[in-house]
Amino acid sequence: MREPATKRRSAVLERLELEAFLALAEELHFGRTAQRLGVTTGRVSQIIKKLERLVGAPLFDRTNRSVRLSPLGQRLHDDLRPGYEQIQAGLDGAIASVRRSRSTLRVGFVGAAAGQVVHQARDLFQEREPDCRVHAREAQVVDAVARLNAGDVDVLVLSLPISGPHLVVGPVLISEPRLLAVPAPHPFARRESLVTEDLADIPILRLAGALPGDWPSDRWPQHTPRGRAIASGPRFETFQEALQLIAAGRGGYMVGEQVTRFYTRPDVAYVPLRDAPPIDWAPVWLKANNTPRVRAFARTAEEAARHLYAGAAR
Repeated sequence: MREPATKRRSAVLERLELEAFLALAEELHFGRTAQRLGVTTGRVSQIIKKLERLVGAPLFDRTNRSVRLSPLGQRLHDDLRPGYEQIQAGLDGAIASVRRSRSTLRVGFVGAAAGQVVHQARDLFQEREPDCRVHAREAQVVDAVARLNAGDVDVLVLSLPISGPHLVVGPVLISEPRLLAVPAPHPFARRESLVTEDLADIPILRLAGALPGDWPSDRWPQHTPRGRAIASGPRFETFQEALQLIAAGRGGYMVGEQVTRFYTRPDVAYVPLRDAPPIDWAPVWLKANNTPRVRAFARTAEEAARHLYAGAAR
């Protein structure tokens, strides 16, 4: 027996059927419709014939030269189009929401020790916040601060001091003794330690383009504590370039103790500066980007640094 009309289920269009009908109504060409949907022309024709059987009447008037909507097809198009656009808008909104939640945090670092902390913090942070992808990348000393100010990175781990009304300085991650990098043949290389007054006896390298007071100008003071002038050595753009200049006998440069682990080379000697303050490293970010996620990463970096440098001077 046939079901009573009141119990028959309403016809439901599959998405491809709906999209094929609406696309053909716009293109009025089976080939272009197939190309737009990424299917064959025969598949489009098959779908339209199925719809017409479901409706019980032609939706398109076809000839060898043209395709046109029938009056019934035009009415069906006008009824379906607004609902389809609403569904598509809802789907697009849901996808966009997921993409926003799976955001990327861009973290820059200057130097090997900072990089070690950042990569440890990245792994720990992504375990805790799987919807956030942390992209860690090295920044060269010559443009690190410029990249932070330009918004190329969300957080930058670098040496202190750095300040500015637009910046937030996070917790100190590493605190290391200050050394002087000198050419291996230089008389200083044979000393057990130096004092900052000795800086008057060797040119000190400077960062290219940096002005007095710019980061990291604490590495090239202009005078000793007693007022003796400190000669300005050649300028560099990357730390590897600085090491090459030092090895060539062009001058010295103040560095942190990490260099003895990450940047050893036979033509450069590292001598402690016993009366110089330590070099501190911290995460820094823009006040305009002072988000809960950025602050959470800074706390995670502090935790990672504690594990990495347990027992070391902090």
